[in-house]
This record gives sequence, C-alpha cells and structure tokens, in this order.
Amino acid sequence: MPSFRATIQITGLRPGHAPEAVMDMAVAVVGLAHVVEANQLDIVAGIPRITIRFMVEASEYDAENQFARSAAAALAQGVNEVATTGALRCYRRSAGKWLTV
Repeated sequence: MPSFRATIQITGLRPGHAPEAVMDMAVAVVGLAHVVEANQLDIVAGIPRITIRFMVEASEYDAENQFARSAAAALAQGVNEVATTGALRCYRRSAGKWLTV
C-alpha cells in the first residue's frame, strides 16, 4: 500500500478545546478511511505543524493520489473544528523521497 503524509499548520485553538484535541481529531479523521502509520507535532519557524502519515489502498496511481488529497481535505475540515489552521500539504512516498501530490 502506498504511503502518504499530510501536514497542516495550527495557528490557534478554538474556545473550549485542549491542545491534545487537535492531534486526536487529526488521527481520528484520517483513520476513518485509511490506516494511520504515524503522527507528530513539529514547530517550524515558530508555528506548530501536525504531520499525519497514512496508507492508501493500492489501486491506480492517480486514484491513490486522489484518495490522499481527499484524506488531507478531511484532515483540514476535522481539525478546523477544534483549531484554526494554515497551510495544508499532501505528499507521496516514492523512491525514498516525499513528493508533493
């Protein structure tokens, strides 16, 4: 199964939500349709960024990429319920490199 990752900047918390709720929501939303391999929080240039690594069911290359883009969009929508967000990116693992989808 091909491996993908989605990253999203977190620019703030919505009222009534704890910081842990952001990662919990991210993993839960992507996990509804895909196997989540890993997750992490990084601070890049002073801005928190969540990374969710997940697998997409093997099929045709373009279809796999579309599933990954849909997962990234769902990630953004879910996380936006508990936090304000910035840049969203989606990547595919290919020959040891992460390529933008």
